[in-house]
Amino acid sequence: MALLPILTAPDPRLKKKSLPVDAVDAGVRQLMDDMLETMYDAPGIGLAAPQVGVLKRVIVLDIDREDTKTGPLFMANPEIVAASDEDVAYEEGCLSVPDHYSDVVRPATVTVRYLDRDGKQQDLACDGLLATCVQHEIDHLDGVLFIDHISALKRNMILRKLLKARKEQERDAAEGRPAKAHAKEDPEHAL
Repeated sequence: MALLPILTAPDPRLKKKSLPVDAVDAGVRQLMDDMLETMYDAPGIGLAAPQVGVLKRVIVLDIDREDTKTGPLFMANPEIVAASDEDVAYEEGCLSVPDHYSDVVRPATVTVRYLDRDGKQQDLACDGLLATCVQHEIDHLDGVLFIDHISALKRNMILRKLLKARKEQERDAAEGRPAKAHAKEDPEHAL
């Protein structure tokens, strides 16, 4: 397994739509394993292939907590096949939008259909944090970030801060200064 670099907004690759995988083969399983290792290292609770620069419809999740035990979930070609009329707001963050959080309103429950790590079709009913996480990661596959669900004013403020941080990193690297330590994400919010 290998750690993969995580793209951060406003990288234009994060806004591209991903292509379905033809089959869950050894290459897709390797991608899933590398993504899971990268997600744990970040740390986060979900990661989509576009976040590591791969435009394939692949996501990994692991929201294990005291009250919820899912273990790692590997999903290829996930799609929401049912969603509740009831909505819920959850404070979301993202490994591609580091150190920024905002409430996002999404359906409270969803059913997701996907191919698992073995290429078998599965349907999974999701609620709570898992429902939020699945929807957040599927958004990435469609080129949508959680900040696209918030006000333009707040989104633009966050993007300006991220662009400023990137320019500072590039300037420091060009001048041979060590990279500033990046605070680890709160895994509760980093989807």
